Amino acid sequence: MTRTRRSTPAELTATTTVTDPPDEVYRFWSDLERLPDFMAHLDEVRVTGPGSSHWRASAPFGKVVEWDAETTQDVPGRLIAWQSADGADIGNSGEVRFVGAPGGRGTEIRVTLRYDLPGGALGKAAARYFGEEPHQAARRRPTPLQADRGDRRGRPSGGGTRRQAGPR
Repeated sequence: MTRTRRSTPAELTATTTVTDPPDEVYRFWSDLERLPDFMAHLDEVRVTGPGSSHWRASAPFGKVVEWDAETTQDVPGRLIAWQSADGADIGNSGEVRFVGAPGGRGTEIRVTLRYDLPGGALGKAAARYFGEEPHQAARRRPTPLQADRGDRRGRPSGGGTRRQAGPR
């Protein structure tokens, strides 16, 4: 008997505005090893080579998921896109776009995440668990200058704390 692996695709989007210019925000996000400092559920990102990295994230029920990722597009000041390599615990891809905010008032950060979640109850739990991430990442992200200054001016509402352990 052959088992087929059923999965459920999920796409999540979020947008937030910060006060820093797109080039600075891009530089902050492009330092992949800093991402766990402001993205909920993300435990570690390790750059493994040019355009490649290894990611580890907390998952429901005390599980940990890991994957290797490849940067598929990198347009300084505008866009970072990626996809997981074959063999990922949860296949995923996404992009972060950095767009000048209207009136020159900072940067709109537009995050799109796509997950290929396993089917069944575990997949539904993972969807709920990871489904909060784009919004949490955007809310928790200090701007590059704020991180260096240690202040909270211009931070989107709800930001400021590192992720909490476990699902909410």
